[in-house]
Amino acid sequence: MKRLFLYPALLLLVTGCALKTATFTDEQAMPLEEGRTDSLSLYISLEYPVRGTGEEALAAITKGILSAAFDLEEEPGTVEETAIRYEENLQDEYFNENEALTGEPADGFFSWEDQVNGYFSGSYRNLVSYMVEYYNFRGGAHGINTMTPVVFDKKTGKVVSEEEFFADGYRAPVTALIQAHLPEALENDDETLGELFEPDLVGPNGLFEVTKEGVTWYYQPYDIAPYYLGVISVTVPWKELKSYVRE
Repeated sequence: MKRLFLYPALLLLVTGCALKTATFTDEQAMPLEEGRTDSLSLYISLEYPVRGTGEEALAAITKGILSAAFDLEEEPGTVEETAIRYEENLQDEYFNENEALTGEPADGFFSWEDQVNGYFSGSYRNLVSYMVEYYNFRGGAHGINTMTPVVFDKKTGKVVSEEEFFADGYRAPVTALIQAHLPEALENDDETLGELFEPDLVGPNGLFEVTKEGVTWYYQPYDIAPYYLGVISVTVPWKELKSYVRE
């Protein structure tokens, strides 16, 4: 078992302001049964703020990070407490689900893998973006990768929704902009574009990130395209979005 705490990491934001951050890291591998290669592999790395805004905002941002990273149904504790609770619950699930299979000859067949990687990814005005990358493997042909962005108001720590960020009536014109930039996001590959399920329905989905370049929307595997295309991201530059962002 290995738990690492890295202090401090300095995150420079585009606005010229700065958040001082720390990173919680934990990596473990637990065999299903002694002498076998079946195991539960866990890796967690979460950046979180420790200074750079008010105490209430710091606490709110950290709570939002934990909720996004671990899909919480209960009140989080500290970063370490919440991560360890998540690990313990996953360990229980792994051993309970696979215990009856111990002694089976298919060595390595009952392995699980879980990776959670969270980090600040950009900013705009008083907003900061945070990205949670998640990999989940529970057997079968392949695992699942997802990327889930969250936008925070740095002053209050509140999560900012797409509807709060954009002005009323944004959906139709922003949908058109996303669809216009979709081909370049897929490198203008006609074959890849042809794999999309319903490209005319691609639009704002709430999974957005603000950076110095513009706003990026993320679409998880199977959302708009087959698994092999992975997470698809589409960025619309600020110069095209200015009319649709709330002041």
